[in-house]
Amino acid sequence: MDIDLPYILFWAVLVSGAIIVCHKLWALLGSGRAGSEQSAEDASVPAVVEFAQSFFPVLLLVFVLRGFVAEPYQIPSESMVPTLQVGDFILVNKYAYGLRFPVLGGKILDVDDPERGDVMVFVPPHDPRYFIKRVMGIPGDRVRYVNKTLFVNGKRLQYEFVREFTDPGLRLQVQEYTEEINGKRYPIYKSAGYERAQEWTIGPGQYLMIGDNRDRSADSRTWGLASADNIVGKAVAIWANKPPGWHWPSFQRNRWLSEAPD
Repeated sequence: MDIDLPYILFWAVLVSGAIIVCHKLWALLGSGRAGSEQSAEDASVPAVVEFAQSFFPVLLLVFVLRGFVAEPYQIPSESMVPTLQVGDFILVNKYAYGLRFPVLGGKILDVDDPERGDVMVFVPPHDPRYFIKRVMGIPGDRVRYVNKTLFVNGKRLQYEFVREFTDPGLRLQVQEYTEEINGKRYPIYKSAGYERAQEWTIGPGQYLMIGDNRDRSADSRTWGLASADNIVGKAVAIWANKPPGWHWPSFQRNRWLSEAPD
C-alpha cells in the first residue's frame, strides 16, 4: 500500500494548527468571562494541545521543505536503468519547474520549464503514484519513434554503441548506447525485438516521457503524454541506494544526475 505522505503532512499541519488556534480562542473567551487574564494563564493545558504545540513547528517546516523545496524519492522499478537503479534514493528539486501548492495543486510561481533530456518526476494520466522518466518531447515538438530510434522535429538523435551483454534475469541480449539530446548525453538500454512505430505532436502543457531502459519501461508510448499540471519536480541527484530486501543502505552511487554514471 502506497502512503501519501504529503497528504498526511498537510492534514497534520492543518489539524494541529486548528487545535492551537481553538485553544487560544477558548482561553481568551474564558479570561473575558472571568474578568482576568490571569485565570487563562493558570488554566491547565490539555495534553492534546501540548502535543499540537510541540509538533506543529516541526510538521510545518517538513511540509514546507518537502512541498516547495526538495523531496526524496526511491526508484521502484528498472524503467530508468542504467541511469537509475532499483533502490536508488534521489533528490527531487520541487522549485526547478515552478512552485506548486502541495496536495491542492496549482502553480504559484513560474520558474522554468522542463527541457529535453531532463529526468522528471510527475504523476501520469493513468496512475496517482509518482513516476520518473526522461523528457523526450516538449510543447511544439513532433517526435517519431521508429525502429527503437527517436527523431525530434525531423532530426535523428545521436547514438553511440557502447557494449552488448546478456541480461541475467531475462536471458536476453541487451545493447547499451549513449543517446544525446540537446547536448545531454546519457546511457540507454535496447534489446532485440519488434516495436511498432509511433508519432506524437506535443501540444501546450504536454510532455513526452520515456524511460532509459527502452524495452522495460511503461511510459508515454503506452499511456500517453504527461501533463504540466502533474509535474512534481526535477530529479537532480542520487544520495543513497538500498536494494530490495534485507540490505543496508550504501552511498557508493551518490552523484549528481548531470554527471555520467559509473
